[in-house]
This record gives sequence, structure tokens and C-alpha cells, in this order.
Amino acid sequence: MKKVVLIFLICILTIGCGKKNDEVFLNEEEVIEPKKVEIVDVNSNTRPFAVVVNNSPVAVKVQQGLQKAYMVYEIPVEGNLTRLLAFYKDIDDLKIGTIRSARHNFLDFAFEQDAIFVHWGWSHYAKKDISNLNVNNLNGLSDSSFWRENPMNLATEHTGYTSLAKSRELAKAKGYFLTTDKGLVLTYDGNEINLDSMENAILASKVVIPSSATLNTTYEYDNVNKVYKRFVNGEAHIDFETKIQNTAKNIIIEKINTKLASDNYYWDLTTTGTGEGLYITNGYAVPIKWSKENRNAKTVYSYLNGEVIKVNDGNTYIQLQSNNQNYTIE
Repeated sequence: MKKVVLIFLICILTIGCGKKNDEVFLNEEEVIEPKKVEIVDVNSNTRPFAVVVNNSPVAVKVQQGLQKAYMVYEIPVEGNLTRLLAFYKDIDDLKIGTIRSARHNFLDFAFEQDAIFVHWGWSHYAKKDISNLNVNNLNGLSDSSFWRENPMNLATEHTGYTSLAKSRELAKAKGYFLTTDKGLVLTYDGNEINLDSMENAILASKVVIPSSATLNTTYEYDNVNKVYKRFVNGEAHIDFETKIQNTAKNIIIEKINTKLASDNYYWDLTTTGTGEGLYITNGYAVPIKWSKENRNAKTVYSYLNGEVIKVNDGNTYIQLQSNNQNYTIE
């Protein structure tokens, strides 16, 4: 009996009777697989649509479709205003509006993801770039994928709409490629990312980002749903069709230099080179750096130690803010 027990113990200590020495038993703990990212198909090669959305205070009340965008840039423009550049991918159909005219620096972010550029009109700088660079674009001034609606009796420039189905159909008819090998700008993590234990992390329950003396964007953290509720000039940013407040899972503040263009009217934004910023998610913020080698290159967002950031599974607002303005965090 003692001999049998001794043999049994030897088997256990050598990791299994009859097993080769280089074989290892699997740990009884279950291997945790990364969760699938839901906000966008990270393996899809479908070309995105980059849509210029009106963000004038009078037009905010009729905005539609922003919550379905996986990325939205808020970009300073002339008149102490901003416009939004919303990115959509692999959505069958969606009504989006209202659509406004292009600015040349908007193209820099469309180029990053090889997006089909959707707009209603253009500045003379944007018109020149779109023509000279042969940009795949859809333009409300001439294309059939746009229409006007005016449910709140606004000025005509605030009444333009499009849909992803119409945009896709027209892009195909124009002979534009509908696939790309460019890939996404951001790296997504299906598992929850929390910044609270990171060096230099600060509490971020409320974030106020002024664009001018008359326009600011505010985010307030909802710790139940783990998203930031979005406000424009202190009022809840509500989708006109769904009547639901727009939210963001991730916020990136990208500090840039701004100046007047040569005509002393339109703005010229420094979107290449390097700069500072902030990454905000799940109630905390950490300082980051951004870099972009040229207009076509992807912007790289990294922590101060050089590590490229990963963002939480969810939509992201990238707030371009002039170095002349200051944000506040509470």
C-alpha cells in the first residue's frame, strides 16, 4: 500500500504519469478572452464616410445622427463657431444633418482614414484642395444624395440632410472605391480601460471646453452608464429625431495652433507636427501628446511615456481647441 501511495505522489510531482517532461497541464482558471469591440468593426475594410455637420448654436437643435458616429471631431471655424466632422462605418442607413460646407483642414482628418468626404459647399481653400488632390467627395451643391428639410423654420443654410444609404449608392455610382486598407486612427479595447491609477490622472466629472467667448462644449460624467453627457452652451445636446441626449465614451482634447488664413477670413489650423492634449474616459483624465507627420498620416495619440493610448469601446469626441483657449476640469 505504501508503495502505491509513493508512486502516486511521484506522478503528481512530475506533472502527470505517462506524460513527457515538457508537457504542461492547463491551469484550471478559465482563460479570459478580449471582449469584442462593438462601436466599430476593427477588422472591416469598408471605407468610412466623413460628414461635415452644422454646429451653429441655432442649428444644434435640429442635429441628427451624431450618436451613431464612431468618431466626431469638433473643429474651430470662422465666426467664433465650430463644425463637426462625424465618421460612420458599416451602418446600413442613417439620416444625418444638418450638413454644412467644408474647410480645408477638415480634409486632414478624412485623409487619415481614407474616408469619402461628405459636405454641402466649401471654402475656396477647400474647393481648391478637393479639386487638386482629387478627393473622393459628395457635395450637396451638385449631388443627388442630399435634400432639405426645415422643421423649425430656420435659414436655408441650416436645412441640409443626407443619408448613409444615399451616400453609399452615389459613391458607388461615381466609381469610388468602397474599401480601404488605411485602417482606423484609434486603437480600441473591448475590456474596460480605467485611468484612475495612472500617473498624473485627475478626476474629470465635468469638462468645459470653450471654443470662443460665445461657444463652449461641456461634458458631465454619468457614473451609472459610464459615459459623458454632452452640452452646448449649457444646454443638453439632444438629437432632434430620437430626443435623446448625445453622449461620449471617450473624449480627446487636442490642443492646436490657429491663425487666420491669407484672406484674413477663414482659419488655418495646425493639424500636423506635435502638440499636447488630454484623454478622458470613465471619470478621469490623463495628459497626452499627439503627433501627425503630414496631412495624410494618422494622428498618433500617446501617453507622456510614449505609449500609444487605447480607448474604451464606445464613441469618441476629439475636441480641437486653440492654444489660445483653456479648458477646465472638475
